[in-house]
Amino acid sequence: MKQALLFLTFWMIGTATLARQNQPTIPEVEMPPALLPYSNPLLESREETGFQTTPVINGELEREILRRISNVYKRHVLAIDAQVLGDLVSAENYINEAFAAIQSLMDDYPEVQSNRRFTELYRSVMAEHSEFYGITEIRTETEGDIFDIRAELFTEQDDWIAEGYALPENLTFNQTQVPLIQNQHVNRHLMYYTLRRPDVMETWLERSEKYFPMMREIFIEEGVPTELIHLSMIESGLVPTARSWAAAVGLWQFIRATGAFYGLEVNWWIDERRDPIKSTRAAAQHLRDLYEFWGDWHLALANYNLSPRGLRRAINAAGGVQDYWVAYPFLPRETRGYVPGYIAATMIAMNPQEFGFQRNYGGEPYAFDVVEVDGLMPLEDLAKAAGISVDELRAKNPELLRWATPPVDKYPLKLPKGVMDDFLVAYKEIPVENRAQEIAMHTVSRGETLGFIAQRYGTSVRALYESNEGLSSLIHPGQRIIVPVAASTVSSIAANRPSNPSTPVAATQPQRQQQQAQPQTQAPSNTTPITYTVKSGDTIGHISEWYDVRSWQIRQWNGVSDIIRVGQRLTIHVPTSRIDYYRQINDLTFAQKQELERRQRAGEDIFALRFDGSSSGTTVTYTVRRNDTLIGIAGRHGVSVSDIQNENNLSGTRIYAGQRLRITRR
Repeated sequence: MKQALLFLTFWMIGTATLARQNQPTIPEVEMPPALLPYSNPLLESREETGFQTTPVINGELEREILRRISNVYKRHVLAIDAQVLGDLVSAENYINEAFAAIQSLMDDYPEVQSNRRFTELYRSVMAEHSEFYGITEIRTETEGDIFDIRAELFTEQDDWIAEGYALPENLTFNQTQVPLIQNQHVNRHLMYYTLRRPDVMETWLERSEKYFPMMREIFIEEGVPTELIHLSMIESGLVPTARSWAAAVGLWQFIRATGAFYGLEVNWWIDERRDPIKSTRAAAQHLRDLYEFWGDWHLALANYNLSPRGLRRAINAAGGVQDYWVAYPFLPRETRGYVPGYIAATMIAMNPQEFGFQRNYGGEPYAFDVVEVDGLMPLEDLAKAAGISVDELRAKNPELLRWATPPVDKYPLKLPKGVMDDFLVAYKEIPVENRAQEIAMHTVSRGETLGFIAQRYGTSVRALYESNEGLSSLIHPGQRIIVPVAASTVSSIAANRPSNPSTPVAATQPQRQQQQAQPQTQAPSNTTPITYTVKSGDTIGHISEWYDVRSWQIRQWNGVSDIIRVGQRLTIHVPTSRIDYYRQINDLTFAQKQELERRQRAGEDIFALRFDGSSSGTTVTYTVRRNDTLIGIAGRHGVSVSDIQNENNLSGTRIYAGQRLRITRR
């Protein structure tokens, strides 16, 4: 019963979190409210099973999938009909709903990706989305070498497998917390990495020298077994820009909804799933949450690859025993290969020489200096100031998606070590005309559509209609259109390179009236509005976590987009009963607020916290959870085991679920 309640709680939290999406980021879109029950961003990770050839579809399951496909087709047709009628607002809604529904279908039923009906529908929905938003570049289904490797690795053709494979002698694994068992399934992957494709493992080992030191440090901070950093090998091949067929992105392959739950921002300008540090911290937290739910690392890993619904279905088919290896025959093919693939990669990476690889490849750890630059600074100018190529600058900042930094007051740009001093001198010499410009009007160019303009500015067709009285679905070259930019960011938004010139103007009175007239979300009952002043490094996602509200609520309460600037004042509606606690957040440092977020995830009573200008000296009460250890709790709270023992009169390290511990940060 307790586990059922925990699952229900996770589902409710995850479902509510889906509403944190803003306007669609190409090619992903916000999940419409009507579709929210289909997905759980906390537990339903992305599932890359586009390599399956044998669908596991029958009976009730087949009818459910056909029903979902039918619903997507209906939205797709309605989108086209709306365009015929010139109703672009409805067309945009239907296109986004179709896109969200098809992504949800992939999340819930990975086997559907081998269904021919589904693949044809997917192409149609993608084509309509591209046509509506004027996207001309070719969309590749995947990016990164890992997906071809996984297609081969996760196949069940064993004609190349050697008989009698045995582990090298004298292997040591330093008492890993995640069991590294050996069986026929693990042996198959060991043979693949060492006999069939040793070049793959060698490439991963080379790349690991860059990212593993950083990952190991973050996993220690988050209290997660450090051997789990090897999961990134089979997730992305350690390529930060990797993108799957199912639109999962980054070193840790987050779908947008799950990434948003862990504070990863995705908009037209940036995708923090591609940020090595931020995505690694999100992955550590996600893995910890999955383990706390299942109480078993192999099941937690399976759930990272497979939705909880799919994993629960396999467990039930296996007789209800919560054991990955018992459920193994009933899992989708990729998940059957996923955990053995992780175990094999970890065994080799921890003992490379014993398996015939080098101990060191001479790679440099991921390191950089950070300098704050203006928003909308062209990357070409920034790279020139740093004395490096644009490609090198992008490699240090893989989260940047466009030609310039995002339209914020200041952006923390990562630079190679040793170039900061020269960069700061050259940065001051960048011509003024190359810096951020005020843009509130757009001049239509030949071939542009309202959808294209909305996509370029990171807004929606609906917003264009609301800001331009009498605007028609038919626009013409030379026509000037007001682009709805929040008043706080009107001085820093730009659509694209100056090849499409726009005129810097201030918001007109009609425009201000229209902005003020836009509907805002009604404040929840029993809440009181308070003001938060945006600080350097803040994002809408961060602020929503600190105040325990949804990102879309903050946007609608304040009439803003994902773009906020330092000094901007935001209204947040918080529970009246907790007003004193929430008021103190505005005066905390960024580090203290991140500590607050970490403590929320650790299950502490955050409402009892009082900050005195430092993160030390704060005492909290922690309730022990199942499978907690004293050393793990100490690591997550930045204290020693002896500190906890002394404060709670403990003579040993034995603790039990439900026990309440006082913890004071020194």
